[in-house]
Amino acid sequence: MTARRVVVTGLGLVTPLGTGVALTWKRLIAGSSAISRCTEEMERYNFPSKVSAHITVGEGKHDFNTQIFSKADRSQYSLFTQFAVCAADEALADAKWSPNSPDEQIRSGVSVGSGIGGFSDTIEASRLLDEFGYRKVSPFFAPKMLINSAAGNLSLRYSLKGPNLSCSTACATGGHSIGEAYHLIKHGVADVMLCGGTDASANVPLAVAGFCRCRALSTHFNSDPQKASRPFDSRRDGFVIADGAGILLLEDYEHAVSRSATIHAEIIGYGLSSDAYHITNPCPNGSGAIRSMEMALKSLESSHRTEQSSSMKISRNSV
Repeated sequence: MTARRVVVTGLGLVTPLGTGVALTWKRLIAGSSAISRCTEEMERYNFPSKVSAHITVGEGKHDFNTQIFSKADRSQYSLFTQFAVCAADEALADAKWSPNSPDEQIRSGVSVGSGIGGFSDTIEASRLLDEFGYRKVSPFFAPKMLINSAAGNLSLRYSLKGPNLSCSTACATGGHSIGEAYHLIKHGVADVMLCGGTDASANVPLAVAGFCRCRALSTHFNSDPQKASRPFDSRRDGFVIADGAGILLLEDYEHAVSRSATIHAEIIGYGLSSDAYHITNPCPNGSGAIRSMEMALKSLESSHRTEQSSSMKISRNSV
């Protein structure tokens, strides 16, 4: 079977800069930063890292408003799932697409992962169990805290009956989720995939404590938080923990063209590897990253040969 082209037709974001692609982009190009000193609640733990890019839940201009969900949904959706659902709603609206027929539903899937999932729900359930006994633990606790809770609930919400999977590969989760969705469409397993990543752990003390203990978080910029995230700088000293969700709608190129969809970009290569070096630090020689890029380029070369044989050109906005 000839490999198919895969395009991006929908975008959705929930970030510390705000809810939605337009607001996030507007603030980003204006030079705004969402990295700040940690909240007062977190200060009392005296963590060595005192910076984060957390999402404030509330009704302010840049807050995430959980009231957009029904009471029933709020009881069943962990916060990381709420982020994913909100971003997915935007991606589907942007793509102007929904799977209406049974055939469309079984050819549409989800690949949305999370690094930690419903960690805060686990902590709260543990407290309730210890203080009041098992009957105080929510009947929704088990499905809420699972890594695949977001993907499962997206499938239920939009009747997506195709492939459903959840990567959990720490900071690479979102990239892997998009890449695996790309593979599923490229090789004909699905026509449409919702994909991306979501997490809500920046205000969870135990999560921050764990990353501090393994010395993964930035500590040298506590007095100047907006300078803390510098992954390609020689003075980098760790990452900044953050909340958010990013969801894409990927489609088979022919499927998108058949419905006159707006195409934002084309995915033409994907690679992944492990450097098998250290649990948090990358290998100094960059071998893992190099292999991933080489694999992506090899995938690109394969796609290019296929396109040459069928006289198709790669669009200018390919990524």
